[in-house]
Amino acid sequence: MQEMEIKLRGRGLVRGIVEGEALVSSQPISFLGGVDPATGIIKERGHELEGYTVTDKVLVFPHSKGSTVSSYVLFSMARRGTKPLGIVNTVSDPIVAAGCVLGNIPLLDKLEIDPTKAIITGDYLTLNATEGFLVIRRSQISNVW
Repeated sequence: MQEMEIKLRGRGLVRGIVEGEALVSSQPISFLGGVDPATGIIKERGHELEGYTVTDKVLVFPHSKGSTVSSYVLFSMARRGTKPLGIVNTVSDPIVAAGCVLGNIPLLDKLEIDPTKAIITGDYLTLNATEGFLVIRRSQISNVW
């Protein structure tokens, strides 16, 4: 299989460098009520990622929705060991940003192209929010590129 790689520049909001598998949603995520902080599993009924775990994944989604308490839920997940490795948003919001600061979760947004369209679940990502870039590695050719 041929491996493809693309590097995208973005805005690093919470510094850090992580590598891992992407988990991608085109839908906003609410961490309060939408994600079980004890397990890291998305439990919002009808969400396209319902039943998937965010734990140890690079979570890619447009932005959050719902309560400002979601920031505390991200912090709680960090303390429990169920947090995502990092987060990539189309455009981040204060709720996600505050949760990432509290939970020490690298956060990147405003990429050159919409990450929810360029990245697919299972891609291997290097998220460098310190220098503001994302490397996407894919083992198969996709019609996205």
